[in-house]
Amino acid sequence: MSTDKRKPHKHKPWAGRFLEQTDAFVEKFTASVGFDWLLYPYDIEGSRAHARTLARAGVITEAECEQLLAGLNEILREIERGEFTWETALEDVHMNIEARLIERLGEVGKKLHTGRSRNDQVATDLRLYLRAEIDVIQQAIRGLQTVLLDLASQHADTIMPGFTHLQVAQPVTFGHHLMAWVEMLERDHARLADCRARVNIMPLGSAALAGTSYRLDRRYTAELLGFERWSNNSLDAVSDRDFAIEFCAAGALIMMHLSRMAEELILWNCPRFRFVELPDRFCTGSSIMPQKKNPDVPELVRGKTGRVHGHLVALLTVMKAQPLAYNRDNQEDKEPIFDTVDTVKDCLRAFTDMLPAIRVNKAAMRAAADEGYSTATDLADYLVRKGVAFRDAHEIVGRAVKLAIEQEKPLGELPLEVLRKLSSRIEQDVFAVLTPEGSVDARNLPGGAAPAQVRAQIDSARRCTR
Repeated sequence: MSTDKRKPHKHKPWAGRFLEQTDAFVEKFTASVGFDWLLYPYDIEGSRAHARTLARAGVITEAECEQLLAGLNEILREIERGEFTWETALEDVHMNIEARLIERLGEVGKKLHTGRSRNDQVATDLRLYLRAEIDVIQQAIRGLQTVLLDLASQHADTIMPGFTHLQVAQPVTFGHHLMAWVEMLERDHARLADCRARVNIMPLGSAALAGTSYRLDRRYTAELLGFERWSNNSLDAVSDRDFAIEFCAAGALIMMHLSRMAEELILWNCPRFRFVELPDRFCTGSSIMPQKKNPDVPELVRGKTGRVHGHLVALLTVMKAQPLAYNRDNQEDKEPIFDTVDTVKDCLRAFTDMLPAIRVNKAAMRAAADEGYSTATDLADYLVRKGVAFRDAHEIVGRAVKLAIEQEKPLGELPLEVLRKLSSRIEQDVFAVLTPEGSVDARNLPGGAAPAQVRAQIDSARRCTR
């Protein structure tokens, strides 16, 4: 971004009632153009719609409107070509663009700001920006879900241990585990859709805080900008940042889910698990230990979650004590929002690019499912089907596990005569349920871990994510 190459505008648009120039430090301290210049396409889009609305209301002529539109379009091209100079003295993206418009068009350029304020202008820009970015992030979520669904379909039968308290609990399949991630992301997608509905409300026409005396057709402006409706109260419209906080909350939840996935990938990738191996191109080495292959990408996703969570707290704190209507505090909303957008998109991309290339160690997963007596619940269920009350079955299986630990054997390797000493209801058919495969196959109900159910979950998810 280039800055201050043209002669600075010493006369600010609001300087009429001031007797001295802004202090140099204050000018720098209060400026936001160093970051809010990112809003330029939305600021120009909003200004084009406002010009058309002014013309429709007869506030400016059609010829003046065409001049304004042409001037705004040329400024957009200047920015996109990297030829536009952003001036700190002009504070923000809005005044920089307006000043350039006046520089190009003279008196006609001065008419654009009729009937609006920077208060409703910035609120409109921010909503247009977030609406567009929500669409991009939703698409990125769908992309990651597609990757997970493809991977899950390859591993609907791949046995692995399920964990609670990070202890082996019951056998599941790798496909079933991946589908849990898909469900997390589906909630994230739905939350963004809900958030988008509240983002897609137009503040323009609220002016500084009380509306405008010009008879502007807000319905027409909203149609031009693609807003579903316009705000009902001008005080609230210019000071509301709920939509931004809600977006950051949705972003924080997305990052929390990605961080949980990252943690599992980090664990599974380590030599103690060996469930997966991450591709070399998504890892780095050590400056001192030649053997190291560090899972830096998932670790950074896990780490970046903290900054997004911090942005949510920052926005809540910015807003918590503001009286109506707009306050300059709200300048502090943009950097957290911009960084949340960028971080969420980058982390979704990292996983979408990395996961198709992971190598799955089926043998290590299967061996781990044999550890920790993961089929103990299946033995209890077996006894229940034989007529034993569940609490009694639970106690019997507890004693069986104790014997297996003493003999350093899996449950399925205890002799039938040993098991029958614990309960006469146990027969030869018990061994069919004491394997991880038997355990998984038995859970053949909607949402369960049976391979047939995993495939049904995948098919259903594919229909929802198209």
